[in-house]
Amino acid sequence: MNIQDCIKFTNENPICYLATVEGDQPRVRALGFWFADSTGFYFQTGAIKEFYHQLRNNPKTEVCFYKQEGMIGPMLRICGNVEFIDDKKLKEKVINDRPFLKGFGLTPESPGLIIFRIAHGQAHFWTMENNLKPKEIIEF
Repeated sequence: MNIQDCIKFTNENPICYLATVEGDQPRVRALGFWFADSTGFYFQTGAIKEFYHQLRNNPKTEVCFYKQEGMIGPMLRICGNVEFIDDKKLKEKVINDRPFLKGFGLTPESPGLIIFRIAHGQAHFWTMENNLKPKEIIEF
């Protein structure tokens, strides 16, 4: 497995679970992933969200992507530090890709429209078949 396998898996399975820390308390929530390419794994949120502030205070995160297959499907876990991106073209893209954001009053110029990515880190796939084997870490 390599980073291209990770990009493909995340784009095909966009429901993920993202973990943060608030003080010493772990927090996790389901998210609708935006997209991945060779520059990273991209997410969008709003500045009002608690997890945005948690990531600002501690940019370390882990995200788990899951593919439902039978009783237990494969998972991909990605960990790294998030990078916040203030890029007008990306903000235009997210508004086009996610038109429901307009219903919240968001535009590419909105300061409350937050884009972040994981550009560097580690990833590994989990399946029932490799459950008891050492992790095969993919550095990116």
